[in-house]
Amino acid sequence: MPKVTVKDGTEIYYKDWGTGQPLVFHHGWPLSSDDWDAQLMFFLNKGYRVIAADRRGHGRSSQTATGHDMDTYVADILELADHLDLHNAVHIGHSTGGGVAIRYAARAAKGRVAKVVLISAVTPLMLQTPANPDGVPMSVFDEIREGTATNRAQYFQEFTLPFYGYNREGAQVKQGIRDNWWRQGMSGGANAHYFGIAAFSETDFTDDLKSVDLPVLVLHGEDDQIVPFAISGAKSIKLLQHGQLISYPGFPHGMPATEAATINADMLAFIEAS
Repeated sequence: MPKVTVKDGTEIYYKDWGTGQPLVFHHGWPLSSDDWDAQLMFFLNKGYRVIAADRRGHGRSSQTATGHDMDTYVADILELADHLDLHNAVHIGHSTGGGVAIRYAARAAKGRVAKVVLISAVTPLMLQTPANPDGVPMSVFDEIREGTATNRAQYFQEFTLPFYGYNREGAQVKQGIRDNWWRQGMSGGANAHYFGIAAFSETDFTDDLKSVDLPVLVLHGEDDQIVPFAISGAKSIKLLQHGQLISYPGFPHGMPATEAATINADMLAFIEAS
């Protein structure tokens, strides 16, 4: 399996398929690069080079004891991009991966990044604070920590329902999508998932969003029960220098899987636009 060993000895697993302009995909918590199957195959068949890595502690990457914070996640991608010599790449992030994508774009050397796509992203800040009073209360994230630390297998099963909007009346539940989420989650380390909750909920991406002088597409479902649109996509677009927002009535957090045809078409149009 292709892996790059970063400076602290962690092995980061990645997929690298095709040729052409590179598209780099950053997955959400607590998943792996496998969550991008519908996008990797779509863009591969459109002539792009598609790259997706398993975050440290997730999937097939090393189950490390340390480094489960946003700055280390981004440092790992900086090393991967150097290893693969990526230039003019489009970085695409879902949920937690959206935070990685925008912080990477803010820190990468000139010429490395062409555009950014944020899908159901945790930006600019999820946690409720005095400066962010409409954020999500800490008690919600503490409940996620408790379920992850003490009852992960069952908790992850149940988490798929709001993640994909399968708890909504009339939803057409696809068991394979639920099973695939659970499979990916359980392949990672419990400690990485536990400590990663703070990384996605408490990291403030305001300065990253403001500093990126590149085209950024923000895609967000208006029925996102995990990262509510009003505190994320609706706020992120106001901070971007060159942002474009598409919000989708009724779409859930996991819309890259449940609504892949729509999401892929909108991303393709953005990537191909001059």
